[in-house]
Amino acid sequence: MTLSRLSDESIARFGEYEALAFEGRRLTNVDQHRAACRVAHALRRLGVGAGDRVVVMLPNCPEVIQSYGGILRAGGVIVPVIFLLGEEEVAHILADSEAKVVITSPDMVWKVEKQVGRLPRLQHVLLVDGGGEGTMRAFAEEIAGEADTFEAVPRGTGDLAVILYTSGTTGAPKGVALSHDNLESNARASARLYELDRAEWAVGVLPLSHSYGLTVMNAGHILGTRAALLRWFNPEAVLETIHEFRATAMSAVPTMLIYLLNYPEAGRFDTSTMRAWGSGAAPLPVEIVEPFERKFGGRILEGYGLTEAAPVVAAHRLSGVRKLGSVGQSIPGVSVSIQDDGGRRLPAGEVGEVCVQGPNVMLGYFENAEATSEVIDKEGWLHTGDLGRFDDDGRLYIVERKKDLIIRGGFNIYPRDVEETLYANPKVAEAAVVGMPDPVMGEEVLAFVVIKPGEAATPEELIAFCQARLARFKSPREVRIVPSLPKSPIGKILRKDLRREAHTPS
Repeated sequence: MTLSRLSDESIARFGEYEALAFEGRRLTNVDQHRAACRVAHALRRLGVGAGDRVVVMLPNCPEVIQSYGGILRAGGVIVPVIFLLGEEEVAHILADSEAKVVITSPDMVWKVEKQVGRLPRLQHVLLVDGGGEGTMRAFAEEIAGEADTFEAVPRGTGDLAVILYTSGTTGAPKGVALSHDNLESNARASARLYELDRAEWAVGVLPLSHSYGLTVMNAGHILGTRAALLRWFNPEAVLETIHEFRATAMSAVPTMLIYLLNYPEAGRFDTSTMRAWGSGAAPLPVEIVEPFERKFGGRILEGYGLTEAAPVVAAHRLSGVRKLGSVGQSIPGVSVSIQDDGGRRLPAGEVGEVCVQGPNVMLGYFENAEATSEVIDKEGWLHTGDLGRFDDDGRLYIVERKKDLIIRGGFNIYPRDVEETLYANPKVAEAAVVGMPDPVMGEEVLAFVVIKPGEAATPEELIAFCQARLARFKSPREVRIVPSLPKSPIGKILRKDLRREAHTPS
């Protein structure tokens, strides 16, 4: 089955039901399906055919899901773009993907308009909640009057469905090419782990332009679930939505959970209905788990994935045994091994590179065979660049990104160990640790720390706190107290920016 058929399957299995709530609007699965068919008609009229790329650059809203459905039904390829990216990044994506149409909003179109007429394949821009003329067209006007049915253009399960661009930690962003089978297999495997009542509401706050947001959307079709969708993350809006909808589940990145934990007005909202808080995309500080669950209820279930794996690799089960610090076990159909630099599989307890094999592993980097060969070996193993280990029960622990490892005088220091210690300090809101150059030791440990509102701490105090709990060689040589940490559009701490700062004396 291809992704365009998931909504047909959902309607056939569950009938019509209220599937989406957004800013006072309630939409059924049938409403969304019909809108997607109208989008497909409009795209075909604008020249989109099998394999053509369509960029969608919007914050979360029903039109994102409608656009995705329409693109797939027309046989096109979705190119999701996080709306917070800068003009240069967007220009690179438009050129690299050779997009034919862009769907965006009037307040973001400035990132695109310079490329219209310059890029030969870019022909039309559709504006959600806006009008236009010429190449700039109104989304609502283009789909108005179109038929509510559209027979999906036949596509193979191995055909390209989505191109997701990486954040570009080294060089220009690369397009992760994902097939229909990559994404569908991952959604079905993730759906098999779902243990909540499909009639209960979940809160949707992760960007639909993110790989996990896509999987949640696809799994939602398979499970027949319902979601209260937020345009973007805001602590008060999240808590208010949980309270209003008596929600039971939400997926987030750790930064969102930290913001919720430290939100001073949280006590005004009833979150007692919550049962599962999914956490992924970055390491979850173990020190926040107990206070978070005590404050909001439910269980935090950490998982692991990456865009190149479509994206879910491992996860905890709500009814299963949870080991803090672990990201759970591999999901059905996905194999994980820990390998050394020579490709030898390592036994439980030994740290090596996390490698992934299965139907979820990407086709490759879009039109970049050289970069693809660097991460997918001849046996089909995806080399993630993450260091990890298994315990004796087969649970996976992510130790560190390879490039984040600090080597001080020949000793390996994992930043996460130092960060966990800093999070144990009641005055610390956020912490990130990187290596800084040192002429004698090679690297020293540098910590960037955000202090909680109303608290005060000195660098010397925090260094002493670490030295009392860690070996001295692991403790920070320097602590820089900062007002905030640099983050990606989905809330991941940008260590590459901190590493640049580490080369600048404080």
